[in-house]
Amino acid sequence: MTDLNKTAILHEYVNSFCGDLKDSYAIDYSKFNQYNLKRGLRNSDGTGVLAGITRVGSVQGYLVEDGAPLPIPGKLYYRGYDVEEIVSAHAKSQTFGYEEVAYLLLMGSLPTADQLRKFDTVLSAARILPDGFTEDMIIKAPSRNIMNKLARGVLALYSYDDDPDDISVENLMRQSIELIGRFPVIVANAYAVKRHYYDGKSLYIHVPRENLSVSENFLRIVRQDKSYTREEALLLDIMLMLHAEHGGGNNSAFTCRVLSSSGTDTYSAIAGAVSSLKGPLHGGAAKKVKDMFYDLKATVRDYEDDDEVAFYLNRLIDGDVFDGAGKIYGLGHAVYTVSDPRAVMLKKYAKGMAEEKGRSDDFRLMETIERLGIPILRERKKIALPVCANVDMYSGLVYSMLGIPDDLLTPLFAIARISGWCAHRIEEVLTGGRIMRPAYRAAMVKSPYVPIDERG
Repeated sequence: MTDLNKTAILHEYVNSFCGDLKDSYAIDYSKFNQYNLKRGLRNSDGTGVLAGITRVGSVQGYLVEDGAPLPIPGKLYYRGYDVEEIVSAHAKSQTFGYEEVAYLLLMGSLPTADQLRKFDTVLSAARILPDGFTEDMIIKAPSRNIMNKLARGVLALYSYDDDPDDISVENLMRQSIELIGRFPVIVANAYAVKRHYYDGKSLYIHVPRENLSVSENFLRIVRQDKSYTREEALLLDIMLMLHAEHGGGNNSAFTCRVLSSSGTDTYSAIAGAVSSLKGPLHGGAAKKVKDMFYDLKATVRDYEDDDEVAFYLNRLIDGDVFDGAGKIYGLGHAVYTVSDPRAVMLKKYAKGMAEEKGRSDDFRLMETIERLGIPILRERKKIALPVCANVDMYSGLVYSMLGIPDDLLTPLFAIARISGWCAHRIEEVLTGGRIMRPAYRAAMVKSPYVPIDERG
């Protein structure tokens, strides 16, 4: 039997009964309220269920006063340091800051100049992939999706590690630094191979260069001509700093911590985080914003007319345009209320790049979506708390101005977030001490076993 015939038989078999299968999985959502269950690990007011304690990152979007959330301008802290201060300092001095952020998250303190130089040196050495890895693990098994390839690549690194299962802090730190260095290279190589095998483009694979920042190296190795401007690399560096960490409760960091609590190896835990980030409800949101933006431009005749834009946004909520999901992508956040500090900063720096790249019209349209969409969303969805633009509102536009293709939007998120994931893994291994095992209430009808020859 050929593979084609096997596939056809399997599809026919599955399709023959899956139409009736939904009843077996149906859950009466009123049960969640009846048993006071936390659907999505969320409280009834939308706040997250407390599942642990962390010193890695802090996401603050509201205070609790008399048992109710009190909206405040959003704040994001890495190891107690305000991210806005970190980014602003590097933007002012026109220096690259992601390496400093990675050091801070891993080590728990800001590096001295000498410590940062040494960290840059070992990080640069870590960018070199193991012998044969690109040929055997990337070129010979191309993937249409770069996140899928990244997850598989991370798992494959286990086979190239002489001591993959040791969970001592020294080994965890060594593996973390190697992963931070290797992520951009795996992504760039996987994208080059994808372009070649699935898009019919020429195959070019560039070797990372020493003494370049993460953002400089990524732009250099992902572009065919290896060229980039310092301004482009600095803006990408800001993106990496803003995406490096977002607390232990975000889906991918929590996934990493859950897996780490079982005692599994670093590569398995990080591959799980990558797989989580791949989801469109998590790391895939930037592409959704970008696609929504271009759908609006294609649908609205005059997108400088507020009434026409507002009409489109209402149709979005009704599910009549774009993907039918009833969402205005880029607006709203699980924690932030008054503002998302990442979006505030990114918007500021994106404006300058938009003027430089001749994309001011697109930037103004993004501002219009934010300005009109927030009151529409609150009114239509009956949201009591303030709603703000999230980081995805402007990140897609920034990547577009940098010439970053859609295939790389979520992988770049992973390149940034790997430092936060590794810090959470180390913290969980060192301080967790117990496997995570929440409970699920059973909602089934008990039935007696019926012998097979008596079943109808």
